[in-house]
Amino acid sequence: MVFTVQELEDVGDQLVGAFQNPALLIGIPLALLGAVFMSFGAQYQHRGVMKVERLSGSSGGQGLSGSNLLRLLSRPSWVLGTLMLAVAIVCQLSALAVAPLIVVQPLGAIALVITTLLNAQISGHRPTRRSLTAIAACVGGVFVFVTIAALFATEKSVSERQLITILVLLGIVTLVFTVLWVWLRKRMRALFYIMAAGVIYGFVATLAKVVIKRIQGGDFEWLTFACLAALIAGAIIGAYFVQTAYASGPPDLVVAGLTVVDPIVAILIGLFVLGEASGAPLWVYIAFAIVGAAAVWGVFQLARHHPQIISDSQEIPIQRGSSGGPDVTHPRTGNIRVTEAVSKVWPEPPVKDPADGDAH
Repeated sequence: MVFTVQELEDVGDQLVGAFQNPALLIGIPLALLGAVFMSFGAQYQHRGVMKVERLSGSSGGQGLSGSNLLRLLSRPSWVLGTLMLAVAIVCQLSALAVAPLIVVQPLGAIALVITTLLNAQISGHRPTRRSLTAIAACVGGVFVFVTIAALFATEKSVSERQLITILVLLGIVTLVFTVLWVWLRKRMRALFYIMAAGVIYGFVATLAKVVIKRIQGGDFEWLTFACLAALIAGAIIGAYFVQTAYASGPPDLVVAGLTVVDPIVAILIGLFVLGEASGAPLWVYIAFAIVGAAAVWGVFQLARHHPQIISDSQEIPIQRGSSGGPDVTHPRTGNIRVTEAVSKVWPEPPVKDPADGDAH
């Protein structure tokens, strides 16, 4: 792809203009702060879900039961993780209120890096070269997109026809995932729940943006309340899929899927339904497709090569957390330098529930 001097100058002017935009200068830090809370919240929630599974003697991989969902409320680690995720949502919504959707939404990918480091220390599974390559594809793909989106994203009013289109699409994808879950849940793995939650949360983020703008404009007609109801329902359904994903896979894999699938869906809605980048040249859409494909490839590769998944499938005994010294009878996976670096900032596993008989 060859660019003329004039095209490069135009891109440079747009880049300068983007970072002079006060809304972006506020929205981007808020989105990054939300990503930090998201990564810690995911780790705590995963801990609570796994503990409930052990105490109940059941597996939530085929969908958490109602009793297990109630038990989660008694786990301090899960409750704390939920509060952290609530703060992350507040940060995300605040960012959406002042900056374009397709700029704010992909920044959650930074949560993947933080969650990977935390999980490496807590689980004892150090990232391998293949898993690090997959993570780099996820984060790199999303951040390249953010850079491009910051140049061309523009705020536009949303028509009633566009809102109805979004609601109809959300209803269709929710129905499809529900039917698949009922029909095939005995064979479903973590990746299905991650993809389902990511797609639904992409719509939730879009609806949140729309509701915020309509409330700011004093528009309280029936369609605004319909969007709010769909937002709440989507958030609940997505949350159930996320908790089931925690029961089926490691937290950094869950975060990887959410921080890639969620923004890609929101991006597609922003591009093709809301027209937030309607003035962008063709090469921008080509770049979106390339970096988006790279990010999705990273999620699938992480699902295949995540050290914790490989270890569990081979029933390798792994010494958990940071307690204790090296033990040759409990091999660990991956690069030792990564775990040593994490242990300096996270020397002990998070929240030990009072009722726990052990650290995990």
